Amino acid sequence: MTTTSTDTPARLLQLLSLLQTPREWPGGELADRLRVSRRTVRRDIDRLRDLGYPVQATMGADGGYRLIAGKALPPLVLDDEEAVAIAVGLRAGAGHAVEGVEEASVRALAKLEQVLPSRLRHRVATLQAATIPLASGDGATIAPETLTVIASAAAGTERLRFHYRAADGTETRRLVEPLRLVSTGRRWYLVAYDIDRDAWRTFRVDRVSEPFATGARFAPREVPEGDAAEYLRRSMESRGGGAYEVDIEFAASAEEVSAKVPAAVGRPEPLPGGGTGCRLRATASGPVEWMAVRLAMTGFEFQVRGPEELAVAVRELGGRMVRGGGAA
Repeated sequence: MTTTSTDTPARLLQLLSLLQTPREWPGGELADRLRVSRRTVRRDIDRLRDLGYPVQATMGADGGYRLIAGKALPPLVLDDEEAVAIAVGLRAGAGHAVEGVEEASVRALAKLEQVLPSRLRHRVATLQAATIPLASGDGATIAPETLTVIASAAAGTERLRFHYRAADGTETRRLVEPLRLVSTGRRWYLVAYDIDRDAWRTFRVDRVSEPFATGARFAPREVPEGDAAEYLRRSMESRGGGAYEVDIEFAASAEEVSAKVPAAVGRPEPLPGGGTGCRLRATASGPVEWMAVRLAMTGFEFQVRGPEELAVAVRELGGRMVRGGGAA
C-alpha cells in the first residue's frame, strides 16, 4: 500500500496496522514505511492517542513506538491476510459447541463476516471447503453460516425464519423471535419465542436449515426462567427422554466448577459450612459415559453421589485410563 503525506486517513490506518504488530517500531523505520517525515509520524502518533489508542514512546537516538494494552479496546485494524486467517479459524471451531468460548466465538464470527468484503468472504469459504479438521467434537456438525445468521438475528432483535426437522423427521417452517444461542458442550440450542405457537421453544441448531433474518424487529420478551440456559435446562428436564438426576461433590469452589461445566447442565452450589468444595445437583441428558468424560475434563477431584449408573461409568473410565497409561 502506498500513501502520501496528504492521505492522512489511509496513512493512519497503515500506521495503526504496523503498531498492532507486537514489537517496537523506531520512528525512522515508520517514516520509511509510510514515506513521510519523522515529524509527520509524531503528529500521526498524537492523532492515534487522541482516538484512544495507547501508543507508548521510548527515548533514544531514533525514538521508538509501540502499542500497549489499554483499559478500553479501540477498533482493531486487520489487513486482508489477517482477516481471512481469523475468519477461517473461527469458522473451523464454530461448527461444534466448544466449551468456554462458544458463544463469544460465534458472536465474533458474525461481526467479522458482516464487514468482510465479498472478495474476502469468497476466500474464507474456499479455504474452509479445502480444510479437513484433524479432529471434531462429539456433537453434530453445524454449518458456521447457520450459527452466524442466528446469532446476528438475536443480537439485532430481528425475527428469524427457518426450516426445522423434529426428532421424528417431521419438517416444519418456523417464525421465531430469537433470544439466545446456548451450548451444552455437545450441541447448540436456540432459545426463541415461536410466533405461530405463541410460546417459548428450544430448537436443536443441527436440525435447523435455511435460516434467514426477516428484517422485522421485535421487542425482547422475558424468558420464563429469567435465563436462556436455565430455560433450556428445565425444558430438557421436562422432556425426559434419557434425562437423569446427577448429584456430584467437587473439591473446588462453585465459581471454578461453573467455569468448566456448561450452564445448561446446572449450577453448582457451595457446600454448607463455608468449605472450599461445592455440590452439583441437576438434571442431565445423553449417555452417562459422556457425563463421566465431562467430569474428568473439569480437572477437579469429585465424588459421584448419584446415580449409580454414572458412578459405574466413572469407575470404568478411570480403569481404562489407568490401563491405557500402563500404570503398575
